[in-house]
Amino acid sequence: MGFLYAVTVYAQADPNGKELIGQPAQEWKVTHWLNSSPLTLGSLRGKVVLVRWWTAPGCSFCAASAPTLAKLDRFYRDKELVVIGFYHHKNSSPLNPVEVEAAARQFGFHFPVAIDPEWVTLKRWWLDGRPSAWTSVSFLIDQHGIIRYVHPGGSYSEKDAQEIESMIRGLLEGYSDEG
Repeated sequence: MGFLYAVTVYAQADPNGKELIGQPAQEWKVTHWLNSSPLTLGSLRGKVVLVRWWTAPGCSFCAASAPTLAKLDRFYRDKELVVIGFYHHKNSSPLNPVEVEAAARQFGFHFPVAIDPEWVTLKRWWLDGRPSAWTSVSFLIDQHGIIRYVHPGGSYSEKDAQEIESMIRGLLEGYSDEG
């Protein structure tokens, strides 16, 4: 029974996360908040939330996407966008929050950053049952806590960055029209 269930879940999970679009985002379980007091998804209702998992050192995809994340945070922070970076440790050395803070500074992350210990939230949101998934995934969540976009990982291409920004603008503009 367990084997059949695992095969069924695995077969249903799209490598790009399309089945997650329109689904409520689950509350995260993260620690060691930087640049912010601890946040919950529930406390961010009414805001658009862009979540990006990242790691350092040595993640060229994370380094390449960092400028886009920093730009989106700078430009849309006052317009009700919250960018959040979730660090997931891939290094063989023990996890050291001071090193995570230094890496976040090096990437120019002035937005909230938390550590996802043991990849608890990353597994629950993305990796469990997904074939060959990247770990540098991004989720765009609307003001009601619904997932509206998934970037399956790797670095953002210019097209990806434009698409994410366009979706952010649309969510921000659409919400202000409704509310």
